[in-house]
Amino acid sequence: MPEVIDFTTDKRFVRRARELTIIRAMVRLYCRGHDHPGRSPLCEDCAELLDYATRRLERCVFGDAKPTCTNCTVHCYSAEKREQIRQVMKWAGPRMPLRHPILSIYHMFDGKRPAPMLPAKPSRPKE
Repeated sequence: MPEVIDFTTDKRFVRRARELTIIRAMVRLYCRGHDHPGRSPLCEDCAELLDYATRRLERCVFGDAKPTCTNCTVHCYSAEKREQIRQVMKWAGPRMPLRHPILSIYHMFDGKRPAPMLPAKPSRPKE
């Protein structure tokens, strides 16, 4: 059985853990700013979006070398979720430096990193 690693506490996955923290902060800001009903800390729609983003982040093909979503060559979100997260980031992004200045600076520097090349697929033996 493969070893299950909690990437938010493993030092090998600091970059993805920070990305997850930034996404959580943005979704929380968006949910609070739009007064979504039934939020405790997040409404149902925002909680679902955050859960989806967390799953996508955990399964990223780039691992800890993951670029920011804007610079990524692989768009792993479905079209509907991509539009939702785009709206969240568009609204929360300008507000992040006021609420989370350190995370904003990290995100700005992470955005300057070039996107890595997609890992090569293993070749299949010809029959």
